[in-house]
This record gives sequence, C-alpha cells and structure tokens, in this order.
Amino acid sequence: MSASTESRIGRIELIDLTRGLALVAMAIYHFTWDLEFFGYLQAGITGQGPLKWFARSIASSFLILVGISLILAHHRGIRWRAYLRRITVVAVAAAAITVATYFFTPDTYVFFGILHHIAVASLLALIFLQWPAGALVAIAALWFIIGGQYEPPAFSDPALLWAGLSPVLPRSNDYVPLFPWFGMVLLGMALAKASLRSGVVETLAQRSTREIPGARGLRFIGRHSLITYLVHQPVLIAIVFVFSLVFPAPEVSPETQFMESCARSCSEQSGAEYCTAFCSCAVETLSADGLFESVYKGEITQESDPRVAAVSQQCSFEAGANGN
Repeated sequence: MSASTESRIGRIELIDLTRGLALVAMAIYHFTWDLEFFGYLQAGITGQGPLKWFARSIASSFLILVGISLILAHHRGIRWRAYLRRITVVAVAAAAITVATYFFTPDTYVFFGILHHIAVASLLALIFLQWPAGALVAIAALWFIIGGQYEPPAFSDPALLWAGLSPVLPRSNDYVPLFPWFGMVLLGMALAKASLRSGVVETLAQRSTREIPGARGLRFIGRHSLITYLVHQPVLIAIVFVFSLVFPAPEVSPETQFMESCARSCSEQSGAEYCTAFCSCAVETLSADGLFESVYKGEITQESDPRVAAVSQQCSFEAGANGN
C-alpha cells in the first residue's frame, strides 16, 4: 500500500464496529456476573461452561484488536506522542480498577486484568513491531505452548502471578496474565501485517458500515472503548443493586450453592450420577473436617491445601465405587 494511501486511511469503520460489538458482549457477560454476585444466578455459573468460554472469547477479541491497532498506527514508525499518551491513560485506568476492586471485593480484586495486560502488551509489542507476519504467528504459537505447559512452582509467588505460569490459579475477578494471552496480541499483529501487505486494509478503509443496523452506536462506543469499559460495570452494578432492594434474591444456603457449582463443574467431565455422589460426599466430608467454609470462600483449594486434595480423592473413589 502506498504512503499516499496510508495517509488517507484514518479510522476503519469495521474495526470500530467490531470493537463496539466486543464491548456489548463484555457488558452482557458482566451483567450475568452482577446477577450471580447478588444471588440471582447460581454461584459459580459465570466461571464455568459456556459463560466461561464466552468470557475468554471476549478477552481474545479485545487483545487481537489491540495487536491490529498497534500495527495500523505504528507500522511505519512509532508515533511516540500518541503512543505514550494512550499507554499512560490505560495504565492509570488499570491502577484505578485495582484500587476500586480492592475495596469492593478484596478477596478477588483485579491485580492483572484486561487493562493491565493491554498496558504491558503495548510495551512488549514494540519488540515485535517490525517482525513479519509468519514470524509473529510462530512466536504466538510458542507463547501458547509455554502458557499451557510450563508451570514452574516458583511462579506461584504473588509477585510473579502476572506472568500466568503459576500451577495454582489465583483468585481474581479479572485475570488476563501475560501467558498465554499475549499470544492473542501477536496474532492480531500478524493479521494486520498480512492485511497491509495484501491490500485488505485499503479495501476495508474504503468500506462503509452505515447500512448495518445499529452500526452508528457500535462505532461510537468502539471509538470510546476505554471510557465505555470504565463506566459500564459501575452502572450495571448500580442497576442490579437498586433492583435487589426492591426484589431481593432468594436465600440459598452455602451448601446448596456449593453443590450446584460443584455439579456444574463436574458434569463437564463426568455423568450426573457420579457428580451427585461426589459433590454430596465433598460437602459432608469438608463440613465434618471443618474445611467447608474456607473452601466455599475460596480461601483454600485442592491445589493449595493437601487436606482438600485428600477429600477430593476420597470422594472421587467413593463416587466411583457407588457408580459401579
């Protein structure tokens, strides 16, 4: 693509629209999280099954778009003033999220969420800015492999949890560590590189999305993605909170919530009969051993506490024996 063409690109409507769609999807997911938090949905439902994969697909789309935008904005040379202004704003917003969630949900506060990742990824991406698309894809593949296979115990240190290599998953309402997620940014960079080389970017820059229903609104929030991200969740929480004052969620015992969450998680790998037996055994044994409350609150897990691991093994054996 020629320099004269590049100077005419400006904003690509389809990218703004796609980013807007991702923000809408994110708001839908966060609304379900709010409903769960206030007791209107079963405990743990947003962290398992379809909603878990929905959340991951949203995070993936954002990070791919980050990679695309970095290349389109800086592939002919880093525009330092715009780059530094943007990364500073994102870093400050990430810090604000950490502070707010630390006071709102201290046990699961956000210490390295999507904004933290974008800030760090924007710095790390500078290393790969001039790499060809094929090399970026190869590095992304390696990044995913390391993130999925390499879990040295040393990375369980709280100071290193941002890396994503800990064998024990930390408790956080939004956790998007460097491994494997930076691989998505690299894929976005590779896609943008290939699109520039093939002329796809030039074609998209000339294409209007105005005939698409709702495109104007989606493009608007896509152009103002950071403020939309920061504002939408407090607004949604406020709405659900006010609703809960008028129509409170039904009271559900911790044991029932644990059973429902356990059964949902178990059913992804085993049959209903086995899961019912396993989860019932887990509740009874954990309660008898005085561990239930700590497990329910997420203070200990089978990965972090050998007593919980022993209960899991015992109940797995008993459920299997009963199934036979």
